[in-house]
Amino acid sequence: MRRGLLVLLLAGITAAAWTAVSGQAGTKRSSSGSSVTIANVAGMSWTCGFNPFNSTVQFLSFGPIYEELVFVNALKSGAPTPWLASKFKWANHAKKLTFTIRKGVKWSDGKPLTAADVLFTFQLLKKHKALDLQAVWPVLKSVSRKGSNKVVFKFKSPSAPYFYYVAGQTPIVPKHVWSKIANPVKYSDKAPVGSGPYVARGSNCNAQRIIYTKNTHYWQKGKPKIDTVIYPAYTDNSPANVALATGQDQWGGQFIPNIKTFYTSKSKDNHYWFPPVANVSIFINLKNPILKNVAVRRAMAYAINRPHVAKLGESGYEPPANQTGIVSPTFKSWLNKKLAKKVGYDPAKAKSILKHAGFKLKNGLFYTKSGKPLSFTMINIAGYTDWIASASIVQDELKKVGIKITTSNISGGSYDDATFNGHFELAYDGNEAGGPSPYYELRQELYSKNSAPIGKQASSNWERYYNKKVDKLITAYPKTTSLAKQHSIVNKLEAAMVRDIPIIPVTEAVDFYEYNTKSITGWVNPKNPYAKPAPYEVPDWGVVLTHLRPKG
Repeated sequence: MRRGLLVLLLAGITAAAWTAVSGQAGTKRSSSGSSVTIANVAGMSWTCGFNPFNSTVQFLSFGPIYEELVFVNALKSGAPTPWLASKFKWANHAKKLTFTIRKGVKWSDGKPLTAADVLFTFQLLKKHKALDLQAVWPVLKSVSRKGSNKVVFKFKSPSAPYFYYVAGQTPIVPKHVWSKIANPVKYSDKAPVGSGPYVARGSNCNAQRIIYTKNTHYWQKGKPKIDTVIYPAYTDNSPANVALATGQDQWGGQFIPNIKTFYTSKSKDNHYWFPPVANVSIFINLKNPILKNVAVRRAMAYAINRPHVAKLGESGYEPPANQTGIVSPTFKSWLNKKLAKKVGYDPAKAKSILKHAGFKLKNGLFYTKSGKPLSFTMINIAGYTDWIASASIVQDELKKVGIKITTSNISGGSYDDATFNGHFELAYDGNEAGGPSPYYELRQELYSKNSAPIGKQASSNWERYYNKKVDKLITAYPKTTSLAKQHSIVNKLEAAMVRDIPIIPVTEAVDFYEYNTKSITGWVNPKNPYAKPAPYEVPDWGVVLTHLRPKG
């Protein structure tokens, strides 16, 4: 999920922050120190809430403010780096996992971070299911404290792959703050107390921008090197792209048309890297009385010319996806090529499928037996110019096979509310929940525990796909350490994607990442992929901030 108008800031902004936003390139050295400004189109204004368990705003806090036990680098096949935990150890055939909590870590209010905070965090997720965004408790048996600095996780069955979620994708919160919160699900968290390299306060936040400042109690000695991080609330790609091209903003995370002409040609310091990480897909509300018919979904899948969308809508930056949902070349060894070829571009077949399913074609539009047209609204995020262009191409191609699509480009906040709560028909989105193998993205999208009834928030399975056999495959994967068996399970999940068409992958989502090296060094790059590079990746962008430093 990509999140991120040039703005005027309120009085009281630091000199460094003002300089970075007012249009001068790079990090600025002054009495106030150094700063970096982010251009990431979130498609919404900031609420100045930082609840790390709120799907809508988690990307603003998980990483720079709240941290993980172990950083898991998905770009390096899940290579782990101890973070809040200094050590970890598996036992009992991957059914027991013990973390040793790092000594000397303090919360941003100066109080010590202990094993009690870690235990409390997971107990909080158990008590409030809506906070368990990664659905870890369905596989956990218990979490307990051992001695003064150890936390022991016991799983119901062998669960090695869940290390990514438990250790790497769960933000740890302070017990002394969160234990006093009456309703943590609705808690806005406007003055977060975290362990990360930066802090954010209400006085440094408004609807148009967030200013993060150094956490003076940060446990990594001498870090961060960048004093101030400025995060404007861009609602459209165009002004953000200008800010990046001119060097006004140094770290980008969005689509730039003709990037070599518009961006890299403007300065030798402008660089980009777009590694494929997941998929951009059409999410289909399976509770819709017409869309729940697999024939309709199958016809849609055959009607879309994915290479055409990738070339025109995404300027060739994103490769075309395939119906299995396997991103290649990143995970090419997992791809079942025969399955991938089963659902290709074939508009004639799309029409044939609908006719054989009993739909009637009249004046170029298919209708149900009861006379209802195959006409749907597909929501998108306003400001995401590439997705809007891609959705328009999809709209035209579906029209050719007798399916009418009306596109609706709405604010990021409205979009999240619609998708999370199931109040949509079709949604165009990159639910970028990739991990060290394709299993992780497929789990996010297909596992019923990640879904919810209409009107309640689903963390990732927005289409409301429920399949007991698929659930069994998802829960079977962690129980084996055999790579061959894991490949076999993923192969069956690919088959479910092709058979059931719960979503339609259109292009392979890349991490859109632009960076300026004039005054800042330490950036992620293809030769040193120490984290996912986009400023919307959690908790990776917090890790990136610990690496950045002013030149000289």
